[in-house]
Amino acid sequence: MIEFVQLVLGGVAVGCVYALVALGIVLVYKATETVNFAQGELMMLGAFLAVALTSAGLPYWAAFAAAVVLMALAGAALERVVLRPVLGRPQFAIVMLTLGIGLMARGLVAAVPEWGAQTHSLETPFAGASLHAGELTLSADHAMVIATTAVLCGALTLFFHGTRLGLAMRAASQNQLGACYMGVSLARLHSAVWALSAAIAAIAGVLLAPITFVHTNMGLIGLKAFPAAVIGGFGSLPGALAGGIVLGVVESAAGFYLPEGAKDVAAWVVVLLVLMLRPAGMFADAAPRRV
Repeated sequence: MIEFVQLVLGGVAVGCVYALVALGIVLVYKATETVNFAQGELMMLGAFLAVALTSAGLPYWAAFAAAVVLMALAGAALERVVLRPVLGRPQFAIVMLTLGIGLMARGLVAAVPEWGAQTHSLETPFAGASLHAGELTLSADHAMVIATTAVLCGALTLFFHGTRLGLAMRAASQNQLGACYMGVSLARLHSAVWALSAAIAAIAGVLLAPITFVHTNMGLIGLKAFPAAVIGGFGSLPGALAGGIVLGVVESAAGFYLPEGAKDVAAWVVVLLVLMLRPAGMFADAAPRRV
């Protein structure tokens, strides 16, 4: 039982990273009806920025905050310069554009001499520390991921229900035309959503960096975020969080109890099962929409 609980705790920590990336994808989709395939690369850029800032002499927490702010500004600029001109185009064109943004980000990172295609590590003040509860042991890095995700979820809940911008985002996610008629500026709203999504991706990248190495292929973890979003319900923010945690636990158990290689396909098996049993996802509203 102790061994199983250890696996679950490790899976929850990794699943929280999946959940944060999935949360950014769902935020953009709900507000702009655009699927962002570059969310994993935004997470990678956030991690590399944190590594660069700590290498320049900034303390860990200052580098963490600076990376999040810089990625938020980059997300807003990306929406304004690259994505806004193609709004109204066919969805396939926007999907291809976000895929291209992701590939360009990986290429640009690989071209930076200090970063390149090498792996880097991010030192934390609590590296090597662990928490103990009886026979259970949880590394401080994993505890940091879980605690930060919980705090961020609470902050987002307060933001969406207690601020004008949060209420505007909720209104636009339900009916963009109605929100526009009520005076919501969709252009500014889209920039804010992309900034928030990029900031969340940076948080996920900085949290993941001490657990795994920072490298250009780090953004491929974004592919795990899509199954997480589908499992929870692609338009549901709580579903994205739950889906990521479920996915992390399933992968952890599959990697330990099942033969080698099962971990890599476990996510997609879970997606298939969810789509067969509940196509809309675990937390999605399956009520029919009037057209």
